[in-house]
Amino acid sequence: MTASEDKQMLAKAETLIEALPYFQRYAGRSFVVKYGGHAMGDPTAAKDFAQDIVLLKAVGINPIVVHGGGPQIGAMLKKLGVESRFVDGLRVTDKETAQVAEMVLSGAINKELVGWIAQAGGKAIGLSGKDGGLVTATKVTRTAKDPDSQIEQGSISVTSAIRPKSTPRFSTRCARPE
Repeated sequence: MTASEDKQMLAKAETLIEALPYFQRYAGRSFVVKYGGHAMGDPTAAKDFAQDIVLLKAVGINPIVVHGGGPQIGAMLKKLGVESRFVDGLRVTDKETAQVAEMVLSGAINKELVGWIAQAGGKAIGLSGKDGGLVTATKVTRTAKDPDSQIEQGSISVTSAIRPKSTPRFSTRCARPE
């Protein structure tokens, strides 16, 4: 090991020692961790994030990762020739755009993130908010900068309910056929 690697290991050990009381306090609790779209474009950041998620699980915290993907959705829309329109920072979403967004979020990003966690030694399952009625949403009606104009944001929605009991519980214990 080089002197530089020794310093990195020492710094990590010091950080873990400092964090230990928090790990102990929150053991057995679930934490929702947001992984943003821009950070996902960096393989080093993805690897580090996955290692942190595996560490949380190893110390007894149950991480639940939710992710963004705006830049990736935008890139796929551009690649497919689908034009995006934004009003006050929100994407106005038609049916075609919503299908592309679901494909990118559930099909590409979700699976990539599960893969990063697996490579870091963890176990993960990728779910969409649609799966088992886990998340429901309400359509956004928003006032633009001009308070007298109501702008319908296409199919943009905000989360209105989360039903974690609507999906099966997953366990590390599995029955094996004899």
